Amino acid sequence: MAFPLTGEPLALDLINTRSDSPDGLSDHLATVEALDAWLRIQADRLPRPAAPPTEADLAAVLRLREAADTVVDHVLRGVEPPAPALRALSEADRLAPPYRTLRWRDSGLTVATERAGDDRATLLALLADAVIDLLAGPVHSVRACEGPGCRLLFLPAHPRRRWCSPELCGNRVRVARYYRRHKP
Repeated sequence: MAFPLTGEPLALDLINTRSDSPDGLSDHLATVEALDAWLRIQADRLPRPAAPPTEADLAAVLRLREAADTVVDHVLRGVEPPAPALRALSEADRLAPPYRTLRWRDSGLTVATERAGDDRATLLALLADAVIDLLAGPVHSVRACEGPGCRLLFLPAHPRRRWCSPELCGNRVRVARYYRRHKP
């Protein structure tokens, strides 16, 4: 299963699980299997659930993705986000409250933050937390791809970055520009 543009901040990776294709909007989290595959890709940022995701887990993640997409879109346009979307993010963040644990490792004390809650609550809380961190931090640096028909978002490492991927959208734009200049 291929997901477009992974490796962005977790909040953007979640939002980018919906993308445009020649056939219209593609939902890369349309099935429980797709959610499971996406969670495997995000394994370095999200804990692996004890059991495979369920239809209820998928529905909860899709609702959270919708709220995240709505709030980020509104903030990027400088428009007040709808209260239900803001509330959905806040409520998801509270599903599995964080707590700190102390452990002794290699002759030293380590502090780790964990979440209190079942797998679904923890997943939703971590995703909501990632969205809230984006909104509280670099959200105004987020850009939408300038590729025709592309809806993917990215946080540019370079100020001149214009496309989600130089190989995909960037190449399409350059090829189209070339043909406009060289073909009658």
